[in-house]
Amino acid sequence: MLSIYVRNIIFFHLQYTGDRLNFGMACEKANMEGIPCQMVIAADDCALERTKGITGARGVAGTIFIHKVAGAAAAMGKSLQEVSDLANAVSARMGTVGVAMDSVTVPGAETTNDRLDEHTIEIGLGIHGEAGMRQSPLISANEIAKELITTIQTYGRLGENADDIIPMFQPKDELCVLVNNLGGTSNFEMSILAKSCVELLESSEFGAKVTRVLVGSYMTSFDMHGASLTILNLSGVTEEFMECFDAITDAPAWHACDIWMSGDARGSATEIPEVIVEDAQTAITLPPLNISNFEETAKKMLSSAAQKLADEEPMLTKYDTIVGDGDCGITMKRGATEVLKRMQMGDLKMSHPVTMFAAIADAVSASMGGTSGVLLELMFRKMSSTLARAESIGITEMLAVMKSGTDAIILYGGANVGSRTMLDALVPASDELLTSKSLVAAATKAKEGADNTASLKSASAGRSNYLSEDTLVGTPDPGAVAVSIVMQELAKLA
Repeated sequence: MLSIYVRNIIFFHLQYTGDRLNFGMACEKANMEGIPCQMVIAADDCALERTKGITGARGVAGTIFIHKVAGAAAAMGKSLQEVSDLANAVSARMGTVGVAMDSVTVPGAETTNDRLDEHTIEIGLGIHGEAGMRQSPLISANEIAKELITTIQTYGRLGENADDIIPMFQPKDELCVLVNNLGGTSNFEMSILAKSCVELLESSEFGAKVTRVLVGSYMTSFDMHGASLTILNLSGVTEEFMECFDAITDAPAWHACDIWMSGDARGSATEIPEVIVEDAQTAITLPPLNISNFEETAKKMLSSAAQKLADEEPMLTKYDTIVGDGDCGITMKRGATEVLKRMQMGDLKMSHPVTMFAAIADAVSASMGGTSGVLLELMFRKMSSTLARAESIGITEMLAVMKSGTDAIILYGGANVGSRTMLDALVPASDELLTSKSLVAAATKAKEGADNTASLKSASAGRSNYLSEDTLVGTPDPGAVAVSIVMQELAKLA
């Protein structure tokens, strides 16, 4: 329950009949004492059926809009009746529905509210943790957005006649959307849900126009992991209404929003197409290639190594969960999968090693991210540029080029053998290729280097740098293991 006084108006959340009676009593006492007072009911919750008892809908996050407009109107010096009318106009044009990933326990309660488990969400709950309209298995952000929007739309609002219920909004209506954090939801999750809601509202299914979006913690419920969606219909409102709604305020909890009125698509949501440079514009003279069946062999080896790396994601993730931040396996799989996809689509040019390594670097850049992604991209680009300067390319040059790529990682990354990184496998493997010119021997050295990282008591680079000896010892570095996996797969086809 929340109340404020704005030019003698009492606002409140209608949670229970008792609240309404108590505030009504306060309002009448004020009037008796000669203090003009009116009561505005916030009832934006669309989770409860309109015909369910006399309690009425609860006042939830939409109350923030009432406070904003009424506060601005009062600050402008408008009369009590004008402020009241504007506040009621807001209340009549909005609806809210919440969703929670877990329940909240009110401080002082003797028992823990464990109504929801980790696989269940609740739609339409109250801000005090009251049960919602239904529970559901976990669903995606797009599905949550569809559920919330549809509930608000079908709940509707009162028409000109008190008995008429019309949809909350129609196609082409101008809307303000509030995605409210219930207290324990990350900004990342909030942004995903906000994007899903706006895109769906502006899709052909609903055809509305979202001109204002607010995302943040406006009305929380302790540390509840959840969010609520409020839709305020701005079509047909007066200039006075909008002047109050858009008025600048220094209220610390109000986050100003951008206003998007023109154009078919919101600027921040417009995907900028990739600029494709024609081959003729970047044509280079490639050194002669003295390797028979290069493209066929390269395709076979690269596809086999990439697939093996993707398949070993669970093991790499397991290791990185212990000695890193848990994303090495997923990152490596993303890169391997992107390489495979580009090969299947014919977008990875493999007729010459210079263009092949450059194309692999492009695939890594587009998919992997993180430090490992940048370092591997540098490695492949160095390998491509090194071979581009060769007078001709044969088996000897191909076996030696891995050393130049490895040196680039050392130069730009600052780590080396013993740092507990991928270099513990790359360096011995590339050195072995230079001396023995054997992929099998190089793969053996890579595996030995990766296995040896399990005995290293400290790390001077990467996430492992922050961990203790007890945590590190016994688990190999996942980056080094990934290198070993690739080298062993290449050696099988050598």
